[in-house]
Amino acid sequence: TEARPADRSHNRKKHYILEEGVPVPFLRDLGVMTEDGKIVRTKTDKFRQINRFLEFIEDILPRLEDRARGGGELTILDFGCGKSYLTFAMYYYLHELKDYDIRIIGLDLKKDVIRKCSELSRKYGYEKLTFLRGDIAGYEGCSQVDMVVTLHACDTATDYALYKAVKWNA
Repeated sequence: TEARPADRSHNRKKHYILEEGVPVPFLRDLGVMTEDGKIVRTKTDKFRQINRFLEFIEDILPRLEDRARGGGELTILDFGCGKSYLTFAMYYYLHELKDYDIRIIGLDLKKDVIRKCSELSRKYGYEKLTFLRGDIAGYEGCSQVDMVVTLHACDTATDYALYKAVKWNA
């Protein structure tokens, strides 16, 4: 008898919103990708996390579209943005790939992180992606926010982020 080749139709390549092999400037500068778009071996988990996060954003696009009707700018706040892998990914996905009129503000307590993220934002010409130093509880920079993101808020920061999101009906 002749051996049949194994059926490997179940082995499909995972489709990512940001694909390997397609260079993305912020991923290169944040050490996730090489110049030619390959994923840095030690950053594979970060690359997957970024794409999974973008899948969550993709899931809520209908809600964002409802808020954007009438041509208004959408405002997103990222409380405790840290190194801003996800903040840059949101901006890139929503502004560059989906063409939303969007303003994203990253807020964090660390001065050096805010400086570096601000430099990268300027480097890419991301005029509506800004980074500010400050805490969630004391932030009063916006009167209307469409979405609040906070991935690693610690201690009571989560409570403040939820309170502000509810207050803004975000």
